[in-house]
Amino acid sequence: MTIAKAIAKKTTTTLQVTGITCLDCAQKFEKSVGGMSGVSKAALNPMTGKLIVEGLVDLAAIRQLGLEENYTIQPETGQVEQMEKHSGVKANWQFRRAILSGLSLAVGYVLEKFGITAAVYISSYVMALVLGSWGNFFRAARALPRGNFNMSVLMSAAVIGAFAIGQYEEGASVAFLYAISEMLESWTMEKARRSIRELMDVAPKTARVRRGDAETDLAVEEIIVGDIMIILPGEKIAMDGIIIKGESDINQAAITGESMPVEKGPGNDVFAGTLNTYGALEVEVTKQVQDTTIARIIHMVEEAHGNRAPSQTFVEKFAAVYTPVVIALALGIVFIPPLFFGLEWVPWIYRGLALLVVACPCALVVSTPVAIVCAISVAAKNGVLIKGGNHLEEVGSVNAIAFDKTGTLTKGEPAVSDIVLLNAISEEELLAISASLESRSEHPLATAIVKAAKERKISFIPTDDFCSLVGRGAKGTVQGEKVYIGNPRLFAEMELSTDSIATQIQRLQKEGKTAMVIGTKDKFLGIVAVADEVRDDSVITIAALKQTGIQHTIMLTGDNAATAKVIAAKVGIDEFRAELMPQDKVIVIEELLKKYGKIAMVGDGINDAPALALATVGIAMGGAGTDTVLETADIALMADDLHMLPFTVGLSRKTLAIIRQNIAFSLAIKLIAVLAVFPGWLTLWLAILADMGASLLVTLNSLRLLGVKSK
Repeated sequence: MTIAKAIAKKTTTTLQVTGITCLDCAQKFEKSVGGMSGVSKAALNPMTGKLIVEGLVDLAAIRQLGLEENYTIQPETGQVEQMEKHSGVKANWQFRRAILSGLSLAVGYVLEKFGITAAVYISSYVMALVLGSWGNFFRAARALPRGNFNMSVLMSAAVIGAFAIGQYEEGASVAFLYAISEMLESWTMEKARRSIRELMDVAPKTARVRRGDAETDLAVEEIIVGDIMIILPGEKIAMDGIIIKGESDINQAAITGESMPVEKGPGNDVFAGTLNTYGALEVEVTKQVQDTTIARIIHMVEEAHGNRAPSQTFVEKFAAVYTPVVIALALGIVFIPPLFFGLEWVPWIYRGLALLVVACPCALVVSTPVAIVCAISVAAKNGVLIKGGNHLEEVGSVNAIAFDKTGTLTKGEPAVSDIVLLNAISEEELLAISASLESRSEHPLATAIVKAAKERKISFIPTDDFCSLVGRGAKGTVQGEKVYIGNPRLFAEMELSTDSIATQIQRLQKEGKTAMVIGTKDKFLGIVAVADEVRDDSVITIAALKQTGIQHTIMLTGDNAATAKVIAAKVGIDEFRAELMPQDKVIVIEELLKKYGKIAMVGDGINDAPALALATVGIAMGGAGTDTVLETADIALMADDLHMLPFTVGLSRKTLAIIRQNIAFSLAIKLIAVLAVFPGWLTLWLAILADMGASLLVTLNSLRLLGVKSK
């Protein structure tokens, strides 16, 4: 029993398909596989060549279907490299065939013009026909018995029909031009696929590993969790891991899109595909090769290419109606005028053949997916993971974006912002007393004060009798004196009037800061204000978003209204919703959807996962660090900042513009070609030029997206 016949089990099977150049043909192949007995579903990603089949898989039967389009099909575990090499050999033969077909056409044309015997120049035209349509004839012969009117059948009918009515030169011209078209389509499709393969080549295939006392180079597939990798300066890191020895700056551009290297040392995570700049590192492997961050990104990018965008779905539905209608119209043009009006057969057969050439919706079908593939690949290279063409289109169509405040617009880490002295005491002394007390507390505000003291290298003072006062602050004995730190209410309860410092406290609170008073039972020592700092790039990001056409920005926060108002004004946010619990954010998103129609939500992907899921598009930050973010968001910004958000919106809008251009141009060309048939203006070679030219132009227009760069 052959391997092909042996693979027949009821499961989900992934196959690798090579030789895809025509997206319309690929869709018909996918539909044919899905209609096979025992198959419940089939999904073909024409860019990666992955065919996922659910149900009873008969590889031999699927290969037989693939022969109709000249596809090579193997199990995913097969030798993909050999298949790609074989594909390259076929491309070279395709190129030589097209050149020889063109030469034969030129020779035939010259011989005919010089009045050479018809048998001689017709032989040259036949040679041009055979060389140009060689693959077409074979594919048509396999497809026609199944009633599959693919492009090969239509083109074969056109060139054979042209020869049958004596239009030798035009028949040969169509064969040559179609051969050129196939070659160029193959080249442009390969260029789009290369953008995906470049992601796969980011991480090294081997790594230097120390096991015991020996160091050896191993393939990444052989490396296991717990192995120690030795990374020298200038080398790329092959696996995800944690640094156990050494320090260096790591260039993470391949993962996060950040151009500036990040300083890392023992205890820090590193990712496969990133570059070690200057220091030698020892890294303990934490994930197997198939689970690394870059592997997950590649997998999700491949899946994203299979998620059809709304415009792509529309085009496919339109194409499914367009082709049979035009074929029926071609048959009507061939038979109705001669049979019912007594007109000559040859001119109307010729017009019907010309219409057959434009019956294939190649340009229309290719108008969307190539643009989507290019955009998603460019986004991934810039540290933005877009998990489908539908999400890519949606983020470009929203005009309102909601932001979670903490950790998104702000750093999410409270920091000391102001120190107000109220008695004969220095800043260092006040901070030393405050930090000494707060070093015993785990409250986030206490952590901010302790961090500020450490940054200034202030020594802590021994503290006794520490006690946390829930909801008010803390107290303890410092240098023999009882000291209190907390909100104004704490001192009011101690019957120490805060009227003398009320002005300073109110000023700080209006600025969105939390004021903590430090004092004893009978006097105030000072005030320390703590605030959640706004991210450095938040103001620039909001301004850039408005330049891309985002009309409404909304901030969601659990802070009080005064603090929210200050931060919203500082960042440039249009409106805010304050004092929200996590579950309240879902209600707010529902309200915003009713108000604006579509809304994007930006958050950390963890605490606000329900709101992200409800929004039209959920965008999460920091995807490189957590698997949760990659799973919950529609779009993940791999770096833990907002600087790529305007780029993502801009890329989406540019993609939408290109898709609209492609669809409008394709429909216009087809409409003009169909209308030109009736007065006899559409010749066969003009028909193939229109079809080939439209396909190439929309593809090249889509490839422009590969040149989009982040600012």
